[in-house]
Amino acid sequence: MYRRWAMGFFIFGLFSGCENNIKNLPNYRKKQISVDEGKKITAYMSENAKVKAKLTAPYMRRKELDSPYVEFPNTLHVDFYNDSTLKIESVMDARYGKWLEQDGKVYLRDSVVVKNIVKGDTLYCRELWWDQKSEKFYTDKPVQIHKSGGTVLYGTGLEAPQDFSGYTIYQITGPFAFPAEGMPKN
Repeated sequence: MYRRWAMGFFIFGLFSGCENNIKNLPNYRKKQISVDEGKKITAYMSENAKVKAKLTAPYMRRKELDSPYVEFPNTLHVDFYNDSTLKIESVMDARYGKWLEQDGKVYLRDSVVVKNIVKGDTLYCRELWWDQKSEKFYTDKPVQIHKSGGTVLYGTGLEAPQDFSGYTIYQITGPFAFPAEGMPKN
């Protein structure tokens, strides 16, 4: 008789312990968000065994989602190197950056500065995109370019190679100085 009671409690316990709440099941299917963090970051970007750039940042946070990204919420600095001499051609600074890994693009905002070391031209803007695949900067926001001779150009929208060796400003504004002989004709 003792065995029957024990077997009955065992079977009762087995069936009463196996309960699924249908409301909780979808939560098990949800993807967990993975977050990696790092401090005092130094990363080198290379292509075809040539160093293209060096990124430094005090803090980095990487989120693993459907579209993973890396955030630099406390500033970042990038040195861009010449392919053959490995000398720094241009530098870039921003208070915030977000690298969209799958797209190969970096969104920069808040006090963005890009300087061509060779020419001395400096770009200032609030927002800028850096397309790593095409090696270009672009924005549709207001920009200022301080040229080495003291001239300042203002506009809205810009496209430039990442070495900032040249640029196109789309809606240029402000005072202009034209050569006395006029614009060159092609």
